[in-house]
Amino acid sequence: MPTTAPPAAHALGDVTASDSTLRRFLHGLPGVDAVGLEARAASLGTRSIKTTAKAYAIDLAISMVDLTTLEGADTPGKVRALGAKAVRPDPTDRSAPATAAVCVYPDMVATAKEAVAGSGVKVASVATAFPAGRAALDVKLADVRDAVAAGADEIDMVIDRGAFLAGRYLKVYEEITAVKANCGAARLKVIFETGELSTYDNIRRASWLGMLAGADFIKTSTGKVAVNATPANTLLMLEAVRDFRAQTGVQIGVKPAGGIRTTKDAVKFLVLVNETAGEDWLDNHWFRFGASSLLNDLLMQRQKLATGRYSGPDYVTVD
Repeated sequence: MPTTAPPAAHALGDVTASDSTLRRFLHGLPGVDAVGLEARAASLGTRSIKTTAKAYAIDLAISMVDLTTLEGADTPGKVRALGAKAVRPDPTDRSAPATAAVCVYPDMVATAKEAVAGSGVKVASVATAFPAGRAALDVKLADVRDAVAAGADEIDMVIDRGAFLAGRYLKVYEEITAVKANCGAARLKVIFETGELSTYDNIRRASWLGMLAGADFIKTSTGKVAVNATPANTLLMLEAVRDFRAQTGVQIGVKPAGGIRTTKDAVKFLVLVNETAGEDWLDNHWFRFGASSLLNDLLMQRQKLATGRYSGPDYVTVD
C-alpha cells in the first residue's frame, strides 16, 4: 500500500521551487465543472445499501469517526467521558468498534491521552490558532509543539485562508511544511475551510497545495462556519488524492468534517470514497469523519439492525 512521504520525495517537487512555478502549476489544474461535480455527488448519494452491507458500513463508519469536542466550555471531565465513549461507544455491546480518534484542543491532549490509554484510539489536536488561523507563525508552531509534547498522535492545522485567497500560495505552502516539520511522529491533517474558499477551483488548488506540502490528510472544514463538509466538496478532494497518488505514488487521507450527523449521510460519503478513490481509502488510516453527534445516530441504527427496534436517543450517552 502506498504511504505518505515528505515533499522532496514527490515527483512534483519542482513545482514548489518558487512562487511563480507554484502559481503556474495550481492555476494550470483543470477547471472544475461545478454542475457535473454536483450531479455526480448527488447520483452516488442515491445508491441503495442493503442490510448486510449497511451493517458493515455502520461499523466501518464508527471506526472512522474522530469524536470531537472543540468548545470553550470543555472540561477535563467532559474530555474523559468523550475518551471513554471513543474506546467503547456502546457499553452494552462489546462488538461495537472503537472510534479512530478523539479530537480536542491542545490543553486537553494530556487528559484525552490518559482517557484512551492502551486502547489504540488516537488523540488528535487542533492547532495553529484554530479555527481562524490568525496568528504569527511562531505562535502557530508553538501551538503544534505543545500538542505534540502532550502526546498528540495527530495534528489538525488550519491554513491561512486570507493568504490563499490573496494568491500567496508559497506562503501557505511554507507554513504547512513548517508545521509538518514540528509534528514529529504525529500525522498532519490540513484544514482548508472549504466554505470560505468560494469556488470549487480553489478547493482543488488547496487540495494539491496541501498534498505538495506534505499533508498526511486533507480536511474540509473546522465545523465552525456555515458551510462545512458537503458531498460535492468531498468528492472533489477524493478525486485530488486519487490523482495525486497516480502521479506520485503517495497516498493521502481525506477527512470531511462538520455537518455529517446521520448514518444516511455517513453511508453516502463511504459510497463516494469507494466509487471515487477506491477501496484502498476504506480504512480509518485514510478516511475519517470529523463529528460529534454522528456517532450517536450510528449506534442507534446499529442497534436497530441488531434488534429490529429503534432505541431512540436515550440509548446513547449525551455528549
